[in-house]
Parts: sequence; C-alpha cells; structure tokens
Amino acid sequence: MLARGEVPDSHRRVADNYMVIKKIYGTPVVQPRINTAEKALLAKYDFNLLEFSTIKQINEELSFLKKWSLSLDKNLRKDSDEIIQIRAKELKFLVASRYVSLTSEIYSGYKAIERYFEEISKY
Repeated sequence: MLARGEVPDSHRRVADNYMVIKKIYGTPVVQPRINTAEKALLAKYDFNLLEFSTIKQINEELSFLKKWSLSLDKNLRKDSDEIIQIRAKELKFLVASRYVSLTSEIYSGYKAIERYFEEISKY
C-alpha cells in the first residue's frame, strides 16, 4: 500500500537501480556493510539496522521517509534520500550474502523494503 501513494523521485531512482542490478545479475553484487557515519544517521532517527528490523518497523520507516522527501526542510529531505540509499545498500548486502533470518521470521524487514522497491520500480 505504501507504493500506491505519491512516491518521491529519489525513491524511484534507488529502486530502479536495485531492480536493474537484480534483473541483470540475478542477485546484487556484494556491497560493503554500512559505515559508522551511515549507522549514526540511522541512529539519529532511531532506526534499526535492516537485519534487525521487522516488517512493521520498515513499513513505518518508509512512510516517514516518503513524507520527509516531500518536506520543505532541505536537511530532512537530504537525510531521507541518504537513508533510502543506505537501506538499498543494506538490502544489497543481505541478498548477496544470502542472509538467513536470525530467529525465524521475526527480523524480516528486508523483505518489506525489497517488495517496496519492486512495486515502485519501472523495471
């Protein structure tokens, strides 16, 4: 349902990039884990790492990021665009390393963000 509303162009670009790589290579090329500056940005907004996020947390986060991308505050828009890129980077790493859930399906937020990218991408 998140993908049916107004989606910022920055989200579409990140999703298109992810989907093109996924369709060409089958799985994303291995990406390095996020660095401490990126972790600090996530912590600034009280977001967990993707591998420790639930579907509900990611869906709430995506709704915040969509609102922030359309905000009049330049810093909030910039942070929102950076966070969606960080999430794509985390997702690429998890998919490329064939991530296995820590405890069954509790931490499956990566599935929600991958589904969001599939829905908003034109590929």
